[in-house]
Amino acid sequence: MSKLPHLIFFVADQWRSDVVGHMGNPAAITPNLDHFVQRDAVSFRNAFSQSPICVPSRISFMTGWYPHVRGHRTFVHLLRAHHGEPNLLTKLKEQGYFIWWGGKNHVFPVEQSEATYCDVRFEPSPSDYSRWGYTPRDLWGNAEWRGAPDSDTYYSFFAGLLETSGEEIYCDPDWGYVLGALDFINSYDGDQPLCIYISILYPHPPYAVEEPWHSMVDRAKLPPRVTHPEDWVGKPSMLAGLSERQNLQEWSEERWNELRGTYYGMCARVDHQFGLVVKALEERGFYEDSAVFFFADHGDFTGDYGLVEKTQNTFEDCLTRVPFAVKLPSTLQVNPRVSGALVELIDFPATVYELAGIEPGYSHFGKSLLPLLKGDVDFHRDAVFAEGGRLYGEMHAMEISANVKTEGLYWPKVSLQAREDGPYHTKAAMCRMTDSKYVHRLYEPDELYDLRADPHEVHNVAEDSNYATMLLQHKERMLKWYMETSDVVPFDEDSGVLDPLTP
Repeated sequence: MSKLPHLIFFVADQWRSDVVGHMGNPAAITPNLDHFVQRDAVSFRNAFSQSPICVPSRISFMTGWYPHVRGHRTFVHLLRAHHGEPNLLTKLKEQGYFIWWGGKNHVFPVEQSEATYCDVRFEPSPSDYSRWGYTPRDLWGNAEWRGAPDSDTYYSFFAGLLETSGEEIYCDPDWGYVLGALDFINSYDGDQPLCIYISILYPHPPYAVEEPWHSMVDRAKLPPRVTHPEDWVGKPSMLAGLSERQNLQEWSEERWNELRGTYYGMCARVDHQFGLVVKALEERGFYEDSAVFFFADHGDFTGDYGLVEKTQNTFEDCLTRVPFAVKLPSTLQVNPRVSGALVELIDFPATVYELAGIEPGYSHFGKSLLPLLKGDVDFHRDAVFAEGGRLYGEMHAMEISANVKTEGLYWPKVSLQAREDGPYHTKAAMCRMTDSKYVHRLYEPDELYDLRADPHEVHNVAEDSNYATMLLQHKERMLKWYMETSDVVPFDEDSGVLDPLTP
């Protein structure tokens, strides 16, 4: 490729893979993504995050490293350039890309200079909102929707319909980032190749959305919820603990459907915003020369197993499988389709490096998706992996700096993570193959699921002798994975090492 392509990264937060129309979900309202895949892109049915929470996942897809490689498996340990930890954005900037970033961070510490990884770090200002004609609103700053502390809504993250008071749109930060990106696309007149990174907050809870997206979703078409095993038999203690603390056991199916319908509406709004960005790229003549990546950092329970939000150390598909669609520049031929190949988010930076002609100069574990995208191959990986949790005694990995007071929205999860009297936050790792999933846990029984017979991961068959061969296969594959990825050796060599042949 003689000309460097523009790179567009559109990343949603906490979007589970099954809420997409072209994946066959009749309740999903995603016309822009569906058209994107029908016309130009490959969408991966089996794309997996390396962690079910934001920070470890984002660091993985910015580096090509699994969380265990440098210990990025908690919410409070970000990427550290001063320790020699590389990242995709810096490599692109060094390659000559102009990098515009609007939205969520959860990758770099605040003390690191933004100039090391981007040219513009956009945050909408009061003058921006005034110019757009909107008043910014903060859903987190007004939590009246939570209900009383002893109610069964207090930890539900459910807010429902956002009242707009007659305004055209509800102007929360996501709208600010998208409108800022549109302004930048429409005004850019430089000669550098562009990297536009839009990292929005939706559909991360609270579950809340304005019209028209709130009423757009037909609740009667929602797929059935996944129920939890009786007495949580075979499932990790973290899930049972969350169930007890979130206090949602008495919710009716109608209430669950309203929460789920709201989440689907949030996804529909994100789809609309993605469509606005694509349209702006087309109108400026950038689209044909762009590689466009749409994906999410991880998923969400959204009522499955009677739970909301997410955990750090459980790996149900609703948490780890994510939407992932890729369009290449028009110079590279692609057959638009839905692919069933197993892929991981760490394959994202490897793909970008190849597109941008970058030799990253460090060991990473992603595999470029270009052969798969171009149709040269159908197979990509035999297994995908995710991980999280902590060891006993790892006080610095307990996230005790987070709000552990009962009034905190995350109290059900954080309070369990911070306990030393049980295995709730045990370190764990997932190995998922096409039709089976294995989770190794240090302080609790392992999990094994036959996904053909049990796609919702309700029946743990790790102790079933009929599955002994499958269990051994997964254990051997996980050992190989750890051996292959347990560390990285720097490419540079230290001076002063004596040549053994020199006297």
